[in-house]
Amino acid sequence: MNTMITARAATATPKRAVVAADDVAEALRQRIQSNELVPGEWLREARLCGEFGVGRSIARRALRILGEDGLVELEENRGARVSATTVEEVFDLYEVRAALYGLAARVACMRMTDDEIAGVLEQIDQLLEAADKNDTAEHIIDLSEAIFSTFARYASADAQKMIASVRRKTRFHFSYVALALNSNGPGPYAHWREVRAALAGRDVDGASQAARNILYFMQGEVSRIMLAQGRRTRKAAMQG
Repeated sequence: MNTMITARAATATPKRAVVAADDVAEALRQRIQSNELVPGEWLREARLCGEFGVGRSIARRALRILGEDGLVELEENRGARVSATTVEEVFDLYEVRAALYGLAARVACMRMTDDEIAGVLEQIDQLLEAADKNDTAEHIIDLSEAIFSTFARYASADAQKMIASVRRKTRFHFSYVALALNSNGPGPYAHWREVRAALAGRDVDGASQAARNILYFMQGEVSRIMLAQGRRTRKAAMQG
């Protein structure tokens, strides 16, 4: 990844600067997600410039991207450090995500043609088949996100922007989602079957509620895993 970024940056034109910053941000995002970069660790611009072979403007933009996602805290005249996300913050993000995904499923059920619904049913069948085969959590997450991306296309422009925003903020927590999907529990697949049945029957309210239930399931599992790993609560953060 670093070699690719360095090569791209070396031949970049001003028009490619944003792309390079996105690449740096993605590389750092993965390290934060895997705890390679721990909460409280400082990310110095000079260090990023040297490591990725980019200029300060690109490093600064990458840190701003991570700041917008809530992964780092930007402090004036000090730089950026990895955020120590609390369990409550994650819980609330999933609450918002559940509402938005419920909306997306609702409007998709209302507005898709029969052929388009048939296409989504095939996508859900692929997800359920992958789950039955104990496919990797990463693949199942990708399939899930692809389905919700299809739903989102039928929402208003404002709703799509909100969905994209909350998705950015919860990408950090996909490692916890993967742990939840890899556990021996039932997973969210009963809710996916409910989504499928509701879409097939044009049950708008049922599709919306089942979609929200998928996110509520993950909300509970991610919160449980974070607490088990000793992640901070809001009370602990205020005290420390």
